[in-house]
Amino acid sequence: MDVVLDKFHEECGVFGIFGHPEASTLTQLGLFALQHRGQEACGIVSSDGEDLHQFRAQGLVADVLTEEVQKSLAGNSAIGHTRYSTSGRNTIKEVQPFSVTCQHGQIAVCHNGNLPFAATKRAELEKAGAIFSSTSDTETVLHSIARTPAPTAIDAITKVLTDTEGAFSMLFLTPKELIAVRDPRGFRPLVLGKLKDAWCVASETCAFDLIDAEYVREIEPGEMVIVDTDGIRSLHPFVEKPRSVCTFEHVYFSRPDSIIFGASVNESRHKMGKQLALEHPVEADLVVPVPDSGVAAAIGYAKQSGINFRQAIIRNHYVGRTFIEPTQSIRSFGVRLKLNPIKDLINGQRIILVDDSIVRGTTSKKIVEMVREAGAREVHLRISCPATTHSCYYGVDTPHRKDLIASRMTTDEVCEYIGADSLGYLSLEGMLEAIGITEGACAACWTGRYPTEIANGASV
Repeated sequence: MDVVLDKFHEECGVFGIFGHPEASTLTQLGLFALQHRGQEACGIVSSDGEDLHQFRAQGLVADVLTEEVQKSLAGNSAIGHTRYSTSGRNTIKEVQPFSVTCQHGQIAVCHNGNLPFAATKRAELEKAGAIFSSTSDTETVLHSIARTPAPTAIDAITKVLTDTEGAFSMLFLTPKELIAVRDPRGFRPLVLGKLKDAWCVASETCAFDLIDAEYVREIEPGEMVIVDTDGIRSLHPFVEKPRSVCTFEHVYFSRPDSIIFGASVNESRHKMGKQLALEHPVEADLVVPVPDSGVAAAIGYAKQSGINFRQAIIRNHYVGRTFIEPTQSIRSFGVRLKLNPIKDLINGQRIILVDDSIVRGTTSKKIVEMVREAGAREVHLRISCPATTHSCYYGVDTPHRKDLIASRMTTDEVCEYIGADSLGYLSLEGMLEAIGITEGACAACWTGRYPTEIANGASV
């Protein structure tokens, strides 16, 4: 059995650096910091100024990007990717960065996001003779660039992405340039940093902290940043569109020590917890987070409510993905591999459990059962975002809408299903105010109001 808690899965993480003699090693470290954004596979492409060098593998960064691999990735610039599949199969063929040699020379690309119309574009390219090596939506962009008449690779990239709808924070590497691009709506994060004379780009600022790089600024929606031996320059080549940043980055995806969309993730989660306490107060003895993503919000809830905070559920961080389930059923087996209560803290207490979200409801049900078995007199579940009722099509692996419990049950029905004494979701207004984004936020997974057209056949 796969031991995966019932959460929205992280999309992907990207990192790039230009102008450093240890480019591939620093990229490996950057990807290690971004491992939470994808644990299936990772890869690096480096440039020595003349040629690109590539390594891709399935597995965790620390396991597959070894010292021997680093030695094979020569050069002063590199891009890297850590993957959770939101589009395409999970095989070595899907692992990024992808690279090709075409009329524009050698080009590599890695992508955080999702392109809803990639299947349509792929069919067009295949009819025109294109041969694909993967099922990834990102490969359609690379094929399109290779087939686009343009004086330079940058011009071809610009032309193709101008006609590309969806969520994309992309890094391109040629032998001479590092190119970072964020879609005009700014769905997924992308930040710019500097390490002495080298420039670096990443999905989150926590990647800069690990390598002692300075966070410079957020790359703006619709911006293209080009770094070469002449320095750095910024272009805004795309038609401006309404801003639609993913608020789930602050709720769950990003690390709390990152700055995303110009705001501290940790501070946002604290504020969400405080607002949650104001909106859904309850008499209780302890505020207990569901680790790890519920911790910051639970601290905020405890501070606002005056109720004691205790980390009474412990998470095992060393669990692999696959276990053989016992032939004799053990209740909550999968959850207990990752989470276990401290009984002497919970026994006889009225518990407020704080978590970031409810997806299918199966894990929440098992956690409530586990806390009750540890002796809790009452269990009140508080969620630091609104009820999730719709699927995401912008780079997040979400279930079909019919599988989202809040899309087919009322709050009272969900509460009864999971076995809690009460259930409270943070309001959309309260969440956005906590994040500090009152305009230009994508909240489609809570409202069903998608900022773009969705491809035919999508379950909305």
